[in-house]
Amino acid sequence: MIKLRYTALIVSIVLGFASCNLPPKEQNPQRTDFSGKPAAKIPVDSLVEKGQTYLSVYSGVYSYSEHSTHNLTSTISLRNRDAKNEVFITKATYFDTQGTALHEYIKNPISLKPMETLHIVIDERDESGGTGANFIFDWAINKEGTPPLFEAVMISTQGQQGLSFVTTGERIK
Repeated sequence: MIKLRYTALIVSIVLGFASCNLPPKEQNPQRTDFSGKPAAKIPVDSLVEKGQTYLSVYSGVYSYSEHSTHNLTSTISLRNRDAKNEVFITKATYFDTQGTALHEYIKNPISLKPMETLHIVIDERDESGGTGANFIFDWAINKEGTPPLFEAVMISTQGQQGLSFVTTGERIK
């Protein structure tokens, strides 16, 4: 009888752990691609205001010491906070810790409709940015428009442990 209880307990534990398995991750994660979004024509007149925003992004953070890092998945949000006007994004450049440009996410200007949000996702296995990765976004709005908001949410979960935090872009031009 005791053997049967132990066997049932072990089977329950094994099934419990098996049900917690995460689905397998893609072998080759794809970079976010905006090529399907139609190119936008930016008005060329004095009613347009141009700007540039810096956003810090962390592909990893130090864990235990400066010799050990913990990888993170980053979701970068490009948000049009204006309920009436479009926002034009002309460039989204991803840089690594050393300041080397790694990837240009926007090849042709795109527009965000009023209140629209687009995302760039950087897979946690993409360590190319390092602990000091960042973006520079170039954008344009109508003079009466509201500048866009750029945010990054970094997250990692392993077992029952989770780590997450947010950074917000800062206008530099």
